[in-house]
Amino acid sequence: MHRLFSILFLFLVLAAPARAAGLIEEDTTIEARFRDGTVALEALVVRPDDGRKHPLVVLSHGAPRKADDREGMRARNQIANAREFARRGWVVVAVMRRGYGESQGEYVESSGRCDDPDYVKSGRIAADDIRQTIARMAEKPYVDASKVVAVGQSAGGFATVALTADPPPGLVAAISFAGGRGSTKPDTVCTESRLVDAFRTFGRTSRVPMMWVYTQNDHFFGPALAGRFHKAFTEAGGRAQFVAAPEFGTDGHYLFSTKGAPQWTGYVERFLASQGLTQFERPLPPRDASAIHYPKGLTENGRTAFAKYLDGATHKAFVMSSTGAFGWRTGRKSAEQAVEEATEFCAAHTSKKCYAVMIDDDMVQ
Repeated sequence: MHRLFSILFLFLVLAAPARAAGLIEEDTTIEARFRDGTVALEALVVRPDDGRKHPLVVLSHGAPRKADDREGMRARNQIANAREFARRGWVVVAVMRRGYGESQGEYVESSGRCDDPDYVKSGRIAADDIRQTIARMAEKPYVDASKVVAVGQSAGGFATVALTADPPPGLVAAISFAGGRGSTKPDTVCTESRLVDAFRTFGRTSRVPMMWVYTQNDHFFGPALAGRFHKAFTEAGGRAQFVAAPEFGTDGHYLFSTKGAPQWTGYVERFLASQGLTQFERPLPPRDASAIHYPKGLTENGRTAFAKYLDGATHKAFVMSSTGAFGWRTGRKSAEQAVEEATEFCAAHTSKKCYAVMIDDDMVQ
């Protein structure tokens, strides 16, 4: 397999990655500066391709229930959400906090034991990564750092709430989708009262206007618990518009996603408009799937898979056979591993030889 992989690379031809109309998309790193040193945080930047400065949106991810899953997370997993904000006139940075994905640094967000969690500490530590991201992005020539909006989902939403309690310069609004921490299994949260108290603590000093979105079928933080969060936060002085969204899929915790975009983008547009933060009256058009250069011979399902592959994290590979069978893998430890796993999947669905047509963002002739 190693020999085959080496041969394939001799035929690589540089190809521009697919991107949404009018947008620039860049995989990058954020040099975050902490007391114990500087670490590189994995990041993705999506922005309008018009040569102008634009205000900043920072996207913050959640935390998986299984610790082993943190390593497999990638900033590129948020590319669809990032595009929605960039299409509306924002520079968007999706960042992986310390201990996640390919970011440097140890995992530092632990809340401690389930029966004695310190959610306030956890939230503040995670907020430090967002704060550093804002500071470094503010140095970019294409960023208008006078207007920053923090957006987070789940643990990232909780970190966003913590950030508003000690806001960095330029933070004018924040959005939390299903914000919280400590869910160990469906409809179970470690010491709920401590989590409610953490929201109360943050509310005492938070004055940044926020929008919180929770669905009726969230199986991490259900409607009753979300209501307790909001009551504790606002009674302490925090400002948060609460959106009780209808059920979404099998677990509404994942509303902030590609499939949920038709719903959540409406909430976002109305909230930003209420704060005078609308940038483009009409969003830029989405990526035109017909403009993608698909490998010849792919079926309709294959073309759909290839479009998803293009947005996937490196290291990745897309393989196919002359029958139209295909396989793809993204976010692997090496390109060679991606080729091998994608080939195995393809081979299981055809009697013909499977061959690589793209490795990472390079077409194979």
